[in-house]
Amino acid sequence: QVQLVESGGGLVQSGGSLRLSCAVSGTSFSIYTMGWYRQAPGKQREMVAIITSGYRTNYADSVKGRFTISRDNAKNTVYLQMNNLKPEDTAVYYCNRYVTPFDLWGQGTQVTVSS
Repeated sequence: QVQLVESGGGLVQSGGSLRLSCAVSGTSFSIYTMGWYRQAPGKQREMVAIITSGYRTNYADSVKGRFTISRDNAKNTVYLQMNNLKPEDTAVYYCNRYVTPFDLWGQGTQVTVSS
């Protein structure tokens, strides 16, 4: 059974930084394109960043130049380095496989950015 465990969220002031981690187990992690998603209150879940098995990356326009996605296949972990955070980045952040997500999402990690 696939498990996704996100961590690293917290409360930070505008302009601050956080590094999120997502540990993946129960699947062949290294072959998949993985993504970070976020869901703010009252809004739909949106893709934030993706990283392919070949380490190519892509980002939502709203986070380009501020967020960096990376992965460590030896640790089955995907990361999201978030710099220059803004109040509009406040959301619960999740990771999952891109395009065809695993059925069971993790609990997510809350990121709150104060102005």
